[in-house]
Amino acid sequence: MKLRDLLEGIACEIVQGDSGVEIHAIHFDSRKVGKGDVFVAQRGVSVDGHAFIGKAVALGAVGVICEDVPESLPDGVTVVKVANSSDALGWMASAYYGHPSREMKLVGVTGTNGKTTTATLLYEVARLAGKQAGLLSTVCNYVGDEKVHATHTTPDALEINSLMRRMVDEGCEYCFMEVSSHAADQRRVSGLDFDGAIFSNITHDHLDYHKTFRAYIEAKKGFFDRLSAKAFALTNADDKNGMVMLQNTKARKYTYSCKRMADFNCKILERHLDSMLLLLDGSEVWTKFTGDFNAYNLLAVYSAARLLGFEKEELLPVMSMLVPVSGRFETILSRDGIMAIVDYAHTPDALENVLSTISGLKKDGKVITVVGAGGDRDRTKRPEMAEVACRLSDRVVLTSDNPRSEEPAAIIEDMRAGVPEDACDRVLAITDRKEAIRTALMLAKPDDIVLVAGKGHEDYQEIKGVKHHFDDKEIIKEIFKL
Repeated sequence: MKLRDLLEGIACEIVQGDSGVEIHAIHFDSRKVGKGDVFVAQRGVSVDGHAFIGKAVALGAVGVICEDVPESLPDGVTVVKVANSSDALGWMASAYYGHPSREMKLVGVTGTNGKTTTATLLYEVARLAGKQAGLLSTVCNYVGDEKVHATHTTPDALEINSLMRRMVDEGCEYCFMEVSSHAADQRRVSGLDFDGAIFSNITHDHLDYHKTFRAYIEAKKGFFDRLSAKAFALTNADDKNGMVMLQNTKARKYTYSCKRMADFNCKILERHLDSMLLLLDGSEVWTKFTGDFNAYNLLAVYSAARLLGFEKEELLPVMSMLVPVSGRFETILSRDGIMAIVDYAHTPDALENVLSTISGLKKDGKVITVVGAGGDRDRTKRPEMAEVACRLSDRVVLTSDNPRSEEPAAIIEDMRAGVPEDACDRVLAITDRKEAIRTALMLAKPDDIVLVAGKGHEDYQEIKGVKHHFDDKEIIKEIFKL
């Protein structure tokens, strides 16, 4: 393609050189650049791509997209100055792959909790309705039936468009994707043609990156602000920041709620440990989910599907066929009646939601919680996680999650700061996660519930930069001898 074709829709402040130069590939990693490629110099969190422009040119780049024009470059290299290189990369990636998002109905899901469940269940709804669909999620990406391993909540712009092109080529009519606050802030979704956006909720998370809660909200709101007038914007009216998402969007505005009047409503009629009866849009539906948070997720899925044109009579039977996503409130029962629940809850709010659900469903048994916090991430939520666990559990075992480059014992000490004084005798600290799970299950008696929180679907533990195989569900089944 010619460089000028890749720059369609991008406001270029300066163009030095021939914009008609032929481009073989686009790269933002200078190490991957080859002869005839264009290099996009992005300002990253820890590295500034502008420092690698010389290297990219030496490797054969014939075009450079940047925010600051270099003082000198060899003849024959076209330089384009833009306001935001990351935004430009999104548009260029979309153009390079032939704008695949324009050939499908694309819906993005954002929020602190519920993104994976909502996006995945929408994918399942479309498939159960006989449609071809794609999925971009934390747990896994799907191109139709084909499973593609996920490395980030939202991949980079080039990978997104590459996957979407494959989806279109496979005949997919729909694509559902998680849009993390990082991805929105870093413009990884720029250039995509969204038909709808869903906001689930927003609570304390990712302050290591965004620094302030206001910046975190603004990152998610920015996703809605950039929607077109043809898209729908669907928000949770029960979240105190839900209506903020709709303030400046051009999209058609809709709300969903379990507590007040909204465009789409839901009420829980019966609750069980493995199911609940919902009054969904005025009709009773049995679902294979439990908990208020899942009622919201299912309502968001139903509402979005209706806005995409699915009929109510078609949807209601499908809603009852859906099953929980891997690592989201997954239950494992031992032979002697101890129930273990594996959940991805890794924020204070998510942990409170899961424990509140368990507390409302348990009969006579106790609740034992195994919980840790990730290393090299938002430290301020660590004591909050411990406080929630202590408040809503009978026993708590503090342990490792993914310590990454940090010392596990230091992370646990941060969590201990949130343990109330009167709860200290109910709290154990065991650094080894497998031993922590084993101890919690040994403490449990029949009818007790053991929540193993934080990792959910993950099948690894990252320690000192190395990923080791570790699956909470496998460990529990091994201890239960199942």
